[in-house]
Amino acid sequence: MSEHQFGFRTRALHAGGTPDAEHGARAVPIYQSTSFVFNNADDAANLFALQKYGNIYSRISNPTVAALEERVASLEGGIGAVATSSGMAAEFITFAALVQAGDHIVASAQLYGGTVTQLDVTLRRFGVETTFVAGTDPADFAAALRPETKAIYTEIVANPSGEVADLAGLAAVAHGAGVPLVVDATLSTPYLIRPFEHGADIVIHSATKFLGGHGTTLGGVVVESGRFDWGNGNFPTMTEPVPSYGNISWWGNFGEYGFLTKLRSEQLRDIGPSLSPQAAFQLLQGIETLPQRMDAHLANAAEVAAWLDADPRVAYVNYAGLPGHPHHERARRYLPLGAGSVFAFGVAAPDGQDARAVGERFIESLQLASHLANVGDAKTLVLHPASTTHRQLSAEQLDAAGVRGDLIRLSVGLEDLEDILWDLDQALTRATGRTREGAPADVVADWDDAGPAGAAGEPAGVAVPVEAASVQAGAASIQAGAACTIGEGARA
Repeated sequence: MSEHQFGFRTRALHAGGTPDAEHGARAVPIYQSTSFVFNNADDAANLFALQKYGNIYSRISNPTVAALEERVASLEGGIGAVATSSGMAAEFITFAALVQAGDHIVASAQLYGGTVTQLDVTLRRFGVETTFVAGTDPADFAAALRPETKAIYTEIVANPSGEVADLAGLAAVAHGAGVPLVVDATLSTPYLIRPFEHGADIVIHSATKFLGGHGTTLGGVVVESGRFDWGNGNFPTMTEPVPSYGNISWWGNFGEYGFLTKLRSEQLRDIGPSLSPQAAFQLLQGIETLPQRMDAHLANAAEVAAWLDADPRVAYVNYAGLPGHPHHERARRYLPLGAGSVFAFGVAAPDGQDARAVGERFIESLQLASHLANVGDAKTLVLHPASTTHRQLSAEQLDAAGVRGDLIRLSVGLEDLEDILWDLDQALTRATGRTREGAPADVVADWDDAGPAGAAGEPAGVAVPVEAASVQAGAASIQAGAACTIGEGARA
């Protein structure tokens, strides 16, 4: 057998997918079947007893989903993966496999709002406590450990604050306590960093984001390194007999594959957040172009962040790719290709105006970027987290998460750079009443509490620059469903 090691781009195309043996199909087939025929009674019994590998029911395993799992595991350098119906489901089954009533988790405070709620509300209701640590200092995580702690959890690039985790430092703390380091790598993807190489034990993705890449498909993935010692005495559910499977032991019978087997055979079986074959197929298509898309995302994001950072109408830019960011050197260490393409900034409110209101005005003035609750789409997306994704958090939790009232999250897409910058520029002008050069805008009316009151597609209060008219018309046409190339409009 050849010892050649295929590169990342090759594996993004080929891992998990071989030509169909029966029909020769080169694309991964969609096995749209709830269940699978057994060879005989003994075959069925062995499958249900976990004495052999195979497909029983698509809630637990499916060939199309398995192809996705194998591809993501290959890209991450893990021993295997379990796919789920969403990123939140991937998180939940991981926690459900790790903890039971009376256990404890140490987590970063700078997490996606839904994750904070899952940990602080849902799991707490099940008797599991979480200590949230502000900042990224591993010493602070170590100080939060308890005898009943079962995991340390963090995002590599925090959503939406943009802080970068010290993975090696956190891994040392976790392993010193005999618990796994679990990381959410959604915003970085395996193209930018492979967390297992820095000591992580479990990697979670919301495949909905950059892996899929087109805002069409929900999905989640849990990947394991295969290096954690589940038999260290801290995880009795991994070592004690499992009555529902004839008293086998996940660790004793399956070794390094024990945790993934538990996820699939227990959590997917009992909780049921399975990924559909159709969704798995769509995510596989997205992953095929992951490297090319990430290169383009990174190039646009670096330019947009620098442009915003130099604009006097912008109060701050939280992007670790900028030299002035406190985690810039850490980003260069862990993310040498780039710090991703999701970051946050704040609009500088004119004297006497509320910063949050000015930020909302900016969002409502955008013509190209889409105002919605997602990231990692091919299109540029924008959101106000304090009033949406993080609105369920308390004021203290918002502060710990780095979510200010004026903070705007930007997911930079693949559009022509000049069009993204045009859109940001005209929205900043409308929101602040000043141009980038500091000149007053041609303000002709005021905004009311309901937002812009001008003609359709034209917020009241600011005259539309003549040179932008073609792009604005293009954006309006797209919103109306007409075919139009915005990049060509900008250069017309």
